[in-house]
Amino acid sequence: MITVFTPSFADESNTNAQNLTVKEVVARLDPARYRVIMFSAGAPDTRIFGRKNTQILRWGKHANTPRILVQLLAGAPDVYFFPREGPIDAAFLAARAKLRLRSALVTYVVSGGLEAGQERERPVLWRAMRECDALAANSRHMAETVRKLSGKNVDVVYDGIDRRYYYPCPQPAVSSRSRGILFAGSFRAYKRADLVVQQATRFPQWEFRLAGAGEGENACRKLAQDANCQNVQFLGHLNAEQLGEEMRQAQIFFFPSELEGHPQVLGQAAACGLPCIARRSYSPDYMVDGVTGLLANSDAELGAALDRLIEDSELRKQMSAAAIHHAEKFEWDDATEQWQQIMEAAILNRKKRGGGGV
Repeated sequence: MITVFTPSFADESNTNAQNLTVKEVVARLDPARYRVIMFSAGAPDTRIFGRKNTQILRWGKHANTPRILVQLLAGAPDVYFFPREGPIDAAFLAARAKLRLRSALVTYVVSGGLEAGQERERPVLWRAMRECDALAANSRHMAETVRKLSGKNVDVVYDGIDRRYYYPCPQPAVSSRSRGILFAGSFRAYKRADLVVQQATRFPQWEFRLAGAGEGENACRKLAQDANCQNVQFLGHLNAEQLGEEMRQAQIFFFPSELEGHPQVLGQAAACGLPCIARRSYSPDYMVDGVTGLLANSDAELGAALDRLIEDSELRKQMSAAAIHHAEKFEWDDATEQWQQIMEAAILNRKKRGGGGV
């Protein structure tokens, strides 16, 4: 039995990308082979709650770090999977090095913006990359970035797509869709939801729908109000079922975010048959430029791509069919099989490197 600890949440309602990834993987890990320890602040995903050999640690309002660290040190897990960048991760990595714990560290890098010289800005992530026993990234572009920074071998493990919620319309013809342009993401500055509103002023005959929440939402609402955009709808936070339905009703997925690793939302949109528009800078493997959607280098190119798809219904139809076909490559069962192999290899690597027996 391999014990895996992950500083991730099992909550059914939690849609954070890391937590979504871990929930899908844990739900598929062989319970006869893997014992899993993770957090929950609310009602856990029923697949995980009902899984044998799963321990849920309740996340409280105070003193989580010392309480959880004591539990981990009392019985060090075989694998520390997918570290975040918080105090629990920092404390465990320090204890692991000082006490020479046996725990193998499996680091998964999923966020963009990594550059040489940033060690001070993100010290926990850099330490996790430096000291890990296995290192993976969620796209080819991210893996190459991490390889250059770390000098280590980096596996590519794609996140899959939850087919319970993200699937094409029974009649996938674009003409059957009733809504226009969809954006989904947190309202952070780098997500550029403001650009979605700006584009809405150019196409008053098209409905622009924004799903998500965050600190920038009020500014976007004011921008739409000041521009008298009657064609902009703010949907708030949507669960997976609601988002899937929105995607099946839209005609174009417009995602102008400037800083990403490999956003799951692009794969979800593709699985629903949406042609996507996104930036080229992070080279999303969920898209094939010119086939399933359009990649752009600038705000101006994003606008030109939107022009092209709005004006050409036949192109939208072709890209919709191609997106559905391409999305079939991304499966959680395949990802879980990869993670099992990576975890077991990491345990062997830890032993070879002289990891302690605590």
